[in-house]
Amino acid sequence: MSSDRRKPYPFDQIEPKWQAIWDERQLFHGPNPCEKGFDSAKPKFYVLDMFPYPSGAGLHVGHPEGYTATDIVARYKRMRGFNVLHPMGWDAFGLPAEQYAIKTGQHPAITTRENVAKFKSQLKRIGFSYDWQREINTTDPPYYKWTQWIFLQIYNSWFNPETNRAEPISTYRGTDPDSVRLAYVADVPVNWCPELGTVLANEEVVDGKSEVGGFPVVRRPMRQWMLRITAYAERLLNELEGLDWPEGIKLLQRNWIGRSEGAEIDFKVDKSDQKIRVFTTRPDTLYGGTFLVIAPEHSLVDLIVTEEQWPAVREYRERAARKSELERADLSKEKTGVFTGAYAINPATNEKIPLWIADYVLLGYGTGAIGGVPAHDERDLEFAKKFDLPIVVVVQPTGDEPALGFTGEGIAINSPIINGLTSAHAKKKITSWLEERGLGKRAINYKLRDWLFSRQRYWGEPFPIVWENGKHRALQEKELPVVPSPLDDYKPTGTGEPPLAKAKEWIRYSDKAIRETNTMPQWAGSCWYYLRFCDPDNDKRFVGEEAERYWMGGDQPGGVDLYVGGTEHAVLHLLYARFWQKVLFDLGYVSKPEPFQRLVNQGIILGEDNQKMSKSRGNIVNPDDVIDQHGADAFRCYEMFMGPLVQMKPWSTRGVEGVARFLARVWRLLMKENQAGEWVLSDKIKEIEASKQQQKLLHATIKKVTEDIESFSFNTAISQMMIFVNAFTNVEMIPLLAMRTFLTLLNPFAPHISSELWERLADFGDARGDVSQQSWPAYDERLLIEDEVEIVIQINGKLRDRVKMPIVATEEELKAVALSNPKVQDRISGKAVRKVIVVPKKLVNIVVI
Repeated sequence: MSSDRRKPYPFDQIEPKWQAIWDERQLFHGPNPCEKGFDSAKPKFYVLDMFPYPSGAGLHVGHPEGYTATDIVARYKRMRGFNVLHPMGWDAFGLPAEQYAIKTGQHPAITTRENVAKFKSQLKRIGFSYDWQREINTTDPPYYKWTQWIFLQIYNSWFNPETNRAEPISTYRGTDPDSVRLAYVADVPVNWCPELGTVLANEEVVDGKSEVGGFPVVRRPMRQWMLRITAYAERLLNELEGLDWPEGIKLLQRNWIGRSEGAEIDFKVDKSDQKIRVFTTRPDTLYGGTFLVIAPEHSLVDLIVTEEQWPAVREYRERAARKSELERADLSKEKTGVFTGAYAINPATNEKIPLWIADYVLLGYGTGAIGGVPAHDERDLEFAKKFDLPIVVVVQPTGDEPALGFTGEGIAINSPIINGLTSAHAKKKITSWLEERGLGKRAINYKLRDWLFSRQRYWGEPFPIVWENGKHRALQEKELPVVPSPLDDYKPTGTGEPPLAKAKEWIRYSDKAIRETNTMPQWAGSCWYYLRFCDPDNDKRFVGEEAERYWMGGDQPGGVDLYVGGTEHAVLHLLYARFWQKVLFDLGYVSKPEPFQRLVNQGIILGEDNQKMSKSRGNIVNPDDVIDQHGADAFRCYEMFMGPLVQMKPWSTRGVEGVARFLARVWRLLMKENQAGEWVLSDKIKEIEASKQQQKLLHATIKKVTEDIESFSFNTAISQMMIFVNAFTNVEMIPLLAMRTFLTLLNPFAPHISSELWERLADFGDARGDVSQQSWPAYDERLLIEDEVEIVIQINGKLRDRVKMPIVATEEELKAVALSNPKVQDRISGKAVRKVIVVPKKLVNIVVI
């Protein structure tokens, strides 16, 4: 009993009780078609969180923000009569578990299992209504068997430009199918971290060092598996239009894909049979091209560099190899470069122009070479001024801007073939001129590069590929899953070979063939997990056809109805998942071309110091601590009450306390302590009709909460429920039905307290089942209509009283009420009423003398 008295209400008893009940009854399981309990008459709603990487640190308060939002929507949709799919799982492959294995020798699977258990217990403690029967883990062999299977479908396919879709490789009529496969092998420059022993994505390199551990990173060519995502660039771009995504996220994807129209122009290398192809969006500036710059790692460098320049070129290439692509592409950094000693011929002027190498030109973008037009490009101008290269103006602005440094469109000058033409016409004419002479052609270029799909790590999905006589081939489906061999030593080999290269017996597939030892990136498992949630126990197919058609069905191009997660995945994860979905769609394995129809990104929760939460700042807030002190319902409600879901906002302990007091008022509205210190129902609760004003407030609350859930305005929904509770706090009698309706509204936000109070109200009878199984209440618009208005009564312009009057009251009725008002009678007694001024629906002013 003493524990109860110390807390505003017994959340520490209520919450574990209801979590156990939900587990036992499996109330939130959404059966598949043909399963027991499936109701085909109901519409479906698939609401999905971006599933987490289960780190050893567990959750902090930022993680559950999006989870709480989706849980509110899932509970609300169930009450609205939908079949709801609301699953949770674990994106569990990753470098941290492998790093821990290197330090301790503990197998990453053990670390992952412990971390998953911690995360799961924390999520359950918050009361999320996940369908735990559908839980998946990307590191489980029954799961990654199908990740490997999907890779094989990609490997065994090619993109047919005539049909604009993926097709089985068997339909390819060329002589070299490996050259067109959607999964292929190439030697590409990569970010290699010797200490971690793996290739890192550009986003994993910060200031030339690994994001994890801060180890040096160098650029080096390595044999890698690549996925030909560039074949889908146009579809990835165009098919964004049918999706309900924030415009900012769509823009990020468009920019990442980076479509640009222009021309490819061939520059012949002087005194050589080599050519350098350059892509430009401004072929009209060709006459202003006074130098070429190629990427330091370009294959032509070795062929064209002069003996005199070789030492400087070699040293520069070594320096460039220590920089990430993000560093090299930084527009603000000082330009550097080295002359190769070679020259190319400008096809328009026929003049020799010097060939340089510079690290701001990237081999992976365009052709790895650019034409320097310093008069009309800021970067080229900076480069030309630094190295004293010629500058020729070839575009005249139509306004007052100076021509030097002008990057817009104008009139061509100093360009004999196109002089006097506008930039738009000049582009077309010069491109046609180049095409006629075999010197260039119209082209569309994409910033998007093919997806580097290899990692030199242990803790990832092995490739279902073997090598024989220097050639790769796919394993058969019956040989899946390919499970990595356990190792005694997970440390990097130091040679660039993956850790699996140490498993000599495992590598030997046969007398003639060896296994691929690279593993897939962490992205692989998250590219298709939303499909596996539809049918997680299917051992015959990655997802059953009927389950996929149902849960991913509907009239929209995307299958998942609502997808919620952070903006940190705005580009790569979403792009990769869309790519895999489109390949599977083309091959006839899924019914939809897009995975996610509606996307919502939650904002970041900062620490109380307004800084991003981190261990180093010491400002991380653990949800377990908040729940211990205030309860899970208070934690959930505060996460939503902080402000609009999509905005960044700081955590506030005082804010949690305020929301906790609101829930305590809800509890005490319906409960009281008896003399023994036990909580019992308040004797104020009566089976009576709500008053007219109470009915009006109730239906206004139903309307507000309903609309706010639909629009993700959870903070204002909670504000409205606070107004409701305040209005009933001091009344003499509390109408039972109004309270039951209110608990239904509160349930998606605070499921534990609302479930407990609903159960307590069962003493009155007439209530069946759990509150979460009730139908969502509808509001009556008629009860929201204002049929009364407050009328101000004045005498000689001074306020004397206020009265409620029907909104349809006539002027005569308003005069009569005002003149008969006792407070008016007292003040006008013995005086002459000169006139009565009526302002309809507002006031009556009695003028006396």
